[in-house]
Amino acid sequence: MTADDFEHGVEEGWGELADAFRANFEDPGEVGAACCVYVGGRPVANLWGGLADREANRPWSEDTIVHVASTTKGATAICAHMLAQRGELDLDAPVARYWPEFAANGKDQIKVRWLLSHHAGLPLVDGPLTFEQACAWHPVIRAIEAQKPLWQPGTEHVYHAVTYGFLVGELVRRITGKSLGTFFAEEVAAPLGLSAWIGLPEKHEKRVSKLHFAAPFSVEELLAGMIAATGLDEDTVTAWVESMWRPGSLQIRAAELGGALDNTSGEYMLSRAWRASEFPAANMIADAHSLARMYAATVSDVDGIRLLDPPTVERMTVVQTDKTRMYGLPPGLNIPADRSFNMSLGFWRPGPMTPMVGPGSFGHPGSGGSVALGDPDAGVGFCYVTNLWNFRPDDPRALNLGKAVRSCLG
Repeated sequence: MTADDFEHGVEEGWGELADAFRANFEDPGEVGAACCVYVGGRPVANLWGGLADREANRPWSEDTIVHVASTTKGATAICAHMLAQRGELDLDAPVARYWPEFAANGKDQIKVRWLLSHHAGLPLVDGPLTFEQACAWHPVIRAIEAQKPLWQPGTEHVYHAVTYGFLVGELVRRITGKSLGTFFAEEVAAPLGLSAWIGLPEKHEKRVSKLHFAAPFSVEELLAGMIAATGLDEDTVTAWVESMWRPGSLQIRAAELGGALDNTSGEYMLSRAWRASEFPAANMIADAHSLARMYAATVSDVDGIRLLDPPTVERMTVVQTDKTRMYGLPPGLNIPADRSFNMSLGFWRPGPMTPMVGPGSFGHPGSGGSVALGDPDAGVGFCYVTNLWNFRPDDPRALNLGKAVRSCLG
């Protein structure tokens, strides 16, 4: 692609980031993407380029928005910590204090913090649930209320891929009377002027980029990528992958939400019904500028708005998964959190598979390649989004951009 194929605003000293962004279109290749960086509460780089729809030859424009998958979880966690900061949510209280029906089947002592740190023992629901039921919210909540934890809550952890959003979202709804998507729209997006939604209004459909999927890869390539990314040995990575991601395994079942989500094709993600509904773990539609601005407002003032104060940020970014073992691993296998799932209270912390700016960074990646984060030490808000979904663990695109940000910061 030529320089004319890109639009950007880049301040002096941030040319290396623009170069890295352009280079991603050559190797490994992009269809359409955007990247934005805030420093000290204001944007220093805002980049976009490529195609929002390859088949229609529709260019990616400044107002293009795209599905960011689990990058959504960071926005959901910010909402919860805003309530904690206001004194409306006690992270050490039992969830049942706010949501009495949750206490059924041995869940009466589950703490709020265990929902945020993926320690609740509720990564899946037995179902069966239909897609229509999942989009309706309350059937999933009833299923969670009936669900028995897979392990003694608080003693182990595993990624709650989809249930996370319903667990935290229902807490927000019980406290505020607003759905998570509504709370986010009114308390985060509106004050900051964000183009970001959990539950997309129909009038914005024309702005949505089409998703394109990268070529599939073999199990051997997956293992090689994870070995390269984590630095773990082949036997450890093989045992980890086979226990977590083989057909019918825990993480596969977790992503299916009791049968509601068919991930063999992912067709549901292309539907208006998916974008219109609220899945606060997985279906935010946004642009890079908005999510960089959102994270900037957690670590600095942005046009007079500060979402979270420094003590809140300090509390919510303490790693939790280094204190417990990952559920479902074979006996005798224990993988260090900082090489696998380095999770605090709702946010990933720096690790080999999560591009960050510095040791104090916190944020969340999304399936397919997107990532958004904040860094309190550098006063940075950063986001990268893409419509070319690549599920390889060694995907270099966000890593390249993160490296460039660190270099530009000096």
